[in-house]
Amino acid sequence: MLSAHPVSNRSPWRALHDFWLLTKPSIMLLILITGFTTLLVASEGIPPVSLTLAAMIGMALASGSANALNCYIDRDIDAIMTRTRNRPLPAGRLAPSQALVFGIVLGIGAFAVLAAHANLLSASIALGGILFYVLVYTLGLKRRTPQNIVIGGAAGAVPPLIAWAAVTGTVEWPAVLLFAIIFLWTPPHFWSLALLSSADYDRAGVPMMPVVRGEEETRRQIVAYAALLIPATAGMYLVGFSGLFFLISGLALGFVFLWKSWNLLRTRTREAAKDVFLFSVYYLGLVFLALVIDRLVL
Repeated sequence: MLSAHPVSNRSPWRALHDFWLLTKPSIMLLILITGFTTLLVASEGIPPVSLTLAAMIGMALASGSANALNCYIDRDIDAIMTRTRNRPLPAGRLAPSQALVFGIVLGIGAFAVLAAHANLLSASIALGGILFYVLVYTLGLKRRTPQNIVIGGAAGAVPPLIAWAAVTGTVEWPAVLLFAIIFLWTPPHFWSLALLSSADYDRAGVPMMPVVRGEEETRRQIVAYAALLIPATAGMYLVGFSGLFFLISGLALGFVFLWKSWNLLRTRTREAAKDVFLFSVYYLGLVFLALVIDRLVL
């Protein structure tokens, strides 16, 4: 695809902005929110500044690496879809080789920072998350099965494992439960967006749930996963890690999420799908914030 701004003639600042876009900043923000709150909870307070910086930089680099490599691999379908065709690669503002090298360098940086300034376990989990997202989800699942988001969601759920390992040198049940919350949250989050972009996915040949199984089945699956989030959040209380504040907050947020998902199934409207998608973003941040308040304030 020809670009209105050829790669060789662009200003350095515009190029830097496009490299930044390759990291998918909105996704990275969610990664860092869940990772930072886990750092606080695992430390039972404010962790050392050096460890906090290393963990946050490492998680940011790992997220940026996975997303940049995803952009490199998916540049062909990104060019077809309305939602993604203005990304730097399909729009021709960066060369594919630049994105590939950028993604690899970020991944090496993530491992090096975490291994040197946190520990090898957190670095290995971060590297595993990158490889899982790129090799299993992007190359293996995305173009082959409607379960791509379900299985691939494991990559986006690793920040609590990285953060917990960075602080404690191990992975314990609270970190696993936080991983499970993000893992179960991912399908309704992305499928509600997929309902809004199903024509795009169909045109690009990506077997997202609404394309392969239909919108009605997708809505039912959204309700099912939203329902599973309720016992997942309650699990933090049941294993004795959280108090009543988190239990009540998690249940309240879960039932709101479930109600909005049920409303989507009942009304079958684009407005309801948007409502589920937008609330899902707030839901994740609020659940992790509630845990911080429960463990460190109350």
